[in-house]
Amino acid sequence: MDWKTFWTVFGTIFLAELGDKTQLTTLTYAASSKAVFSVFLGATLALTLSSLVGVILGQVLTRYVPVQYIRIVAGSVFILIGVWMLLGKN
Repeated sequence: MDWKTFWTVFGTIFLAELGDKTQLTTLTYAASSKAVFSVFLGATLALTLSSLVGVILGQVLTRYVPVQYIRIVAGSVFILIGVWMLLGKN
C-alpha cells in the first residue's frame, strides 16, 4: 500500500466533496427520511461505484493517452463546468 498516495487522494477527494451537490443531496435525503442508515449505505455504495469507474477508466486511458493530456483535458473540463455554472447555465 502506498500510504502517501492513499492520504493524498483521501484528503483531496474529502475536501472536494465537502459542500458539493452529492453531499447536499445526501443531506436532503437524510433530513427527509427516517431510514438514515439506508441513506448512508446508498450514498456510500454510489460513491464507491463511481470511484471504481474512475479508477478503471483512468487505468484504461493511460494505456492509450499520456497522463499529461488526461490532466489537461480533465482540468479544462473542470474549468468549463465552473464557467458554465457561473454564467447560470446549470
